[in-house]
Amino acid sequence: MSEKLGLTHKYIPSSHPGNHSTLLLLHGTGGNENSLIPISELILPGAAVLSPRGNILENDMPRFFRRIAEGVFDMQDLKERTKELAKFIEESAKIYDFDTDSFIAVGYSNGANIALSVILTFPGLITKAILFHPMIPFVPTTPPDLSNTSILITAGTNDPIVDSDETNDLYTLLQSYGANIEIYWHELGHNLTSDELSRTAEFLK
Repeated sequence: MSEKLGLTHKYIPSSHPGNHSTLLLLHGTGGNENSLIPISELILPGAAVLSPRGNILENDMPRFFRRIAEGVFDMQDLKERTKELAKFIEESAKIYDFDTDSFIAVGYSNGANIALSVILTFPGLITKAILFHPMIPFVPTTPPDLSNTSILITAGTNDPIVDSDETNDLYTLLQSYGANIEIYWHELGHNLTSDELSRTAEFLK
């Protein structure tokens, strides 16, 4: 575990010489740099792992950016934390010597939202992403070009936090920016399911 680069994080090198991918694991509220590491071998065996911990605390629970209430984001903080994560990615690529072309963001809930914010703010920095139960973080004033970006969204039809309409609106928004986008639906809630992980593994093959 390291605190350099502005975010406490773990980096685990690839365990397979033929796998050059690096997974950026972004936890949900209350998680940390260890939370999503167990799923990495399930979705892309042998990939390197870069897993930061969010710098914000909400009732002692780590997050990647502040919110005012459930589903209501602190937009100024989101803007600053988005820049922070983008810089972290760029500096990590230099220090750990990984290829950003083989870089895959995997975010759950709050982690999915910050990943999406980076994608919208810095097009091309993240060109492949798995977003578990994301929301629309903001709508850019200038439409970004996401024609080289592939995204898998997973969502629950009975998610009490993310409404199905918002997921569909996000799909339409990203599609309008040219992203290659897929949605995987299940009938459960906000929790991460084994079926989502299986679909993710298929998407990453």
